[in-house]
Amino acid sequence: MKICRINMRNKSITYEEVKSEYMALGGRGLTSKIISEEVDATCHPLGKNNKLVIAPGLLSGSMAPSSGRLSVGTKSPLTGGIKESNAGGTAAQTLAKLGYKAIIIEDKPDKEELNLIKVTDECVSIEDASYLRMKGNYETGDILREKFGSKTTVMSVGQAGEMKLSAASIAVTDTEGHPTRHCGRGGTGAVLGSKGIKAILIDSGKTNEVKYHDKDSFMKASRSFSKMILDHPVSGQGLPTYGTAVLVNILNEAGGLPTDNFRNGRFEFAENISGETMYELINKRKGNATHACHPGCIMRCSQMYNDENGDYLTGGFEYETIWAFGAHCHIKNLDSIAKMDRLCDDIGIDTIDTGVAVGIAMEGKYIELGDDKAAIKLVEEVGKGSPIGRIIGNGAAFTGQAFGTERVPVVKKQALPAYDPRSVKGIGVTYATSPMGADHTAGYSVTANILGVGGTVDPLKKEGQVDLSRNLQVATAAIDSTGLCLFVAFAILDNEGALQEIVNMINAEYNTSIGVEDVITLGQEILKMEKEFNKRAGFTKAHDRLPEFFNENLEPHNVVFDITDEELDMTLEF
Repeated sequence: MKICRINMRNKSITYEEVKSEYMALGGRGLTSKIISEEVDATCHPLGKNNKLVIAPGLLSGSMAPSSGRLSVGTKSPLTGGIKESNAGGTAAQTLAKLGYKAIIIEDKPDKEELNLIKVTDECVSIEDASYLRMKGNYETGDILREKFGSKTTVMSVGQAGEMKLSAASIAVTDTEGHPTRHCGRGGTGAVLGSKGIKAILIDSGKTNEVKYHDKDSFMKASRSFSKMILDHPVSGQGLPTYGTAVLVNILNEAGGLPTDNFRNGRFEFAENISGETMYELINKRKGNATHACHPGCIMRCSQMYNDENGDYLTGGFEYETIWAFGAHCHIKNLDSIAKMDRLCDDIGIDTIDTGVAVGIAMEGKYIELGDDKAAIKLVEEVGKGSPIGRIIGNGAAFTGQAFGTERVPVVKKQALPAYDPRSVKGIGVTYATSPMGADHTAGYSVTANILGVGGTVDPLKKEGQVDLSRNLQVATAAIDSTGLCLFVAFAILDNEGALQEIVNMINAEYNTSIGVEDVITLGQEILKMEKEFNKRAGFTKAHDRLPEFFNENLEPHNVVFDITDEELDMTLEF
């Protein structure tokens, strides 16, 4: 394994041996470690002193089930704090097979440039990419595959990344070559754009594969873990059938589906945008309702969604996106939401922050609530770089300022995802206290609050929510380091042997002797690192709070977010 360091000012490319303290780290653990050690927390996120770290997880590239997650770490231009954003697609597996522990991109060109980074089994190189200027991710990928080969992986930024908008994402191609998997949150695409990079092309060649210390033991643990995932009703049945959009009806019934900019907990047209409706439409139009976002995924909760003519429209059509442009904006037309998902993938922008920003534009009376045609045009403006497009593309917090609206659902300037913190209180604790800003994946309390996975904690009561969020944030930080999909957590929470099998796979691959308790310690250490970075960047306990309007009663359960400041401050104290 090696680390590649790319300096975008002098175009130097160097290779380093992996430090001993990095050997047991991967994914988020490694990106947060390098950013914490090498980046001045007070630097400008788009300046020369920020860095972007790309790291596959510890198990990425291996035969471990659903282990193709890639982490990208940086100082976020959206939150101003540390950021790890991860994605599926084919990049993590490919980089791991090439033997890269991490790629560190630092400094920036003296003048405006656009470059292509090529990673092959021979070397890493830098080429001019001016011919790709202001092209969307779909066209960029098509051009690069035509030029360099159809099987290459492409990581790219669209127009939003080139314009360095704060909600810009980094697209990663899926198994069909579509740019549908995104390091979406926190503006990682703006940082890549600030380094003068349009795309990273990765070609593993034909012979590369990860090496195992004890392959037989690895495969035994892998088969056992796979069975646990597929035997679980959520990861083995619900998600493969209906995708993450299965949650629309579930959250609506629970009164936790944020509607009309978090004014209500139920959406009267939830059925129109549900996973069940999407499943029927996909099959009717001969799309693919069960699709793997990366090689080796056994849950296959993604999909390929066709338009009314039966032509491919978008893929990776997720619950969060459907909610952000749907219930949040009072839009009930699933095809309209799919068009906005396609636009966001192409422009290269976070669907959550963009959808919430569109809803805030409705709040500010720029367009009418529920007007899907106007919403589509607003997202198109982001790609054009018009003044209103740049406002939306800089995220929900910026849009709220632009329109002078009071009701802006953000924490640390990052938009809240698709669960109302008043009726799913554990997720509210996570939103408030995660170093990443409002992020459902940082500690997914929906497991015990709504789905009854890993026990049951009443979502409407404050009791047990802090402990639930804390334990899940610790576990998530560790899982994000392995390269495993977050959805393996369902098996881990309900099967006491699952975490041990993950440990067995790591030990069999790397000849280590870690235990389950070491995984918990790793998660805690990652969170401590991230909190300390944010503290150096100027964050205080006052940043670990939800907006004050969550003191308003939420129907249908007539609840408020009543976790005290003192309780929030205890969440990540280890």
